Amino acid sequence: MLAFTWVALRFIHFIALMLVFGFALYGAWLAPVSVRRLMMRRFLRLQRHAAAWSFISATLMLAIQGGLMGAGWQDVLSVDVWGTVLQTQFGGVWLWQIILALVTLVVTLIVPRSLSRLLLMLTVAQFVLLAGVGHATLHEGVSRAVQQINHSLHLVCAAAWFGGLLPVLYCMRMAQGRWRQQAICTMMRFSRYGHLFVTGVLLTGIINVLFIVGLSIPWHAAYGQLLLLKCALVALMVAIALANRYVLVPRMQQDNRAMTDYFIWMTKLEWGIGAVVLAIVSLFATLEPF
Repeated sequence: MLAFTWVALRFIHFIALMLVFGFALYGAWLAPVSVRRLMMRRFLRLQRHAAAWSFISATLMLAIQGGLMGAGWQDVLSVDVWGTVLQTQFGGVWLWQIILALVTLVVTLIVPRSLSRLLLMLTVAQFVLLAGVGHATLHEGVSRAVQQINHSLHLVCAAAWFGGLLPVLYCMRMAQGRWRQQAICTMMRFSRYGHLFVTGVLLTGIINVLFIVGLSIPWHAAYGQLLLLKCALVALMVAIALANRYVLVPRMQQDNRAMTDYFIWMTKLEWGIGAVVLAIVSLFATLEPF
């Protein structure tokens, strides 16, 4: 049960952090300047909730790690065990993860002028820290540094892809009103740069696998089987993204309402599959590659 709680919190942390990043990406870069403030206001409440869950999950994960290192649930609330955890490599990295998660939450509450840019920087820093724990620390020296840089890029690309899908649905609603041209421009920019995000996810993901298990993937083990499932789901997400961009979008330009409904449904499906992928990734932390 303790391990399941760890996986669940890790899943929540991934989802929340990627949503904060994805929303900020629109307010700081993807949306035209004329509607960035509008989008920032629209996404602010969701960003606050996501930032709150990111901080809560990060804090609870430190406590749960104490239980995993100690004697179980009785050590989850032990301050002494927390101190021991903080002295480990994981604890040293995770303390900064909690601090940055708290700063991110505070930023969403005080709403500074450069909100979206600050959130982008804070979330990227947290992705870099996530590459400092888990399987990304299997090697030493230069190999370790390269693996962690690659893993950081993998997380950022995944966050841009997955986190950027929900704002697309908002843009679809905007496209029905006075902001139609700006909304279409925003979606086209996400679509255009989405090719880079998806390519980045695939390339860095392959490199990650090579670093962790090499060329001999353990298909007989649970890790290898889940890795195969993850690859299949990501391939399905890519297929949906391509169908949206090159099949549905051209037909939507003819004011085809049915194509618009299909696009919305497919985008929601793509996001749901992405959430399943994140659940599998969260489970990886409890499994040995071999």
